[in-house]
Amino acid sequence: MAVIISVDQLQGLLSRGGNTVLLDVRWALGDPHGHAHYQKGHLPGAIFVDMNEELAGHGEPGEGRHPLPTQEAFGQTVRRWGINSGDTVVAYDDAGLAAAARAWWLLGYAGVPDVFLLDGGLAAWRAANLPLETGEERAEPGNAVVRYGAKPALDIVQAGEWAAHGILLDARAGERYRGEREPIDPRAGHIPGALSAPTSENLSTDSTFLPAAALRSRFAALGITEGSDVAVYCGSGVTAAHEIAALEIAGFRAALFPGSWSAWSNHPELPLETGNGDTVEL
Repeated sequence: MAVIISVDQLQGLLSRGGNTVLLDVRWALGDPHGHAHYQKGHLPGAIFVDMNEELAGHGEPGEGRHPLPTQEAFGQTVRRWGINSGDTVVAYDDAGLAAAARAWWLLGYAGVPDVFLLDGGLAAWRAANLPLETGEERAEPGNAVVRYGAKPALDIVQAGEWAAHGILLDARAGERYRGEREPIDPRAGHIPGALSAPTSENLSTDSTFLPAAALRSRFAALGITEGSDVAVYCGSGVTAAHEIAALEIAGFRAALFPGSWSAWSNHPELPLETGNGDTVEL
């Protein structure tokens, strides 16, 4: 199954009149104005997606900053977006697809089959001199059915044990992995045995994904081969979904630890590593 769709491919899909739902996931850490950005300009017909209210639940700190919404709540959200059974869904943002990937992963986890990321995001659409709309879009309620479990996910115990038998990737910036800087979570460092694999290295300079062969080479350098047991975490389970998208483009399947470092670091009894950590024996 393809992960990404180009601007040209999306134009073709829309021109054929298929049932396509566009999701604008305008969110970035430290920028609370995503909805205002959306209202100033979005792809025609795109529905705004609220990261904190629609792509995450609300729990205790030990569950992380962006725990998964309940299946029931997410089902209501998906239908409110106007998604029907059999629709194609395309998600995008204006920040390298880190936020849009959360919607892509969560819809896939919920069993929605035809979900894509717009390669290059809003910047690619603008670069093609295509029109934008302003204001707010509303959708007629859809009928899609949500059933969690279609993609693999880990709990905190499984995340702590993963490096003993597989490859655990930390998708945060290298300085956060090494514990040199921690701007938001209570402790600095990484889950013992995890390998540093910053999400930023998945992208070309124009914010499109690297070609599949280049991504395969990148992940092969981390020891990932066909059949490897791979899991990914980040700060709060958002950019880790981007890493999973890159892994799928490269031909590898991976599990997500949704709680990620924001959950792990809120459990003072759990160990951590700083620096480059120990070498994982595979």
